[in-house]
Amino acid sequence: MPFLSPGRFREALLLLIRMDERTLRLAGLVSMGLGVALLYALRS
Repeated sequence: MPFLSPGRFREALLLLIRMDERTLRLAGLVSMGLGVALLYALRS
């Protein structure tokens, strides 16, 4: 959360900027899949 730790937030953004597109897309796909699985598990 940027308001709690702006320095860490900036570091995280810089890390995302430095990632190549394939890695960033894969991380996004994995996080969406985990989110869907979590929602499915909670609704069951």
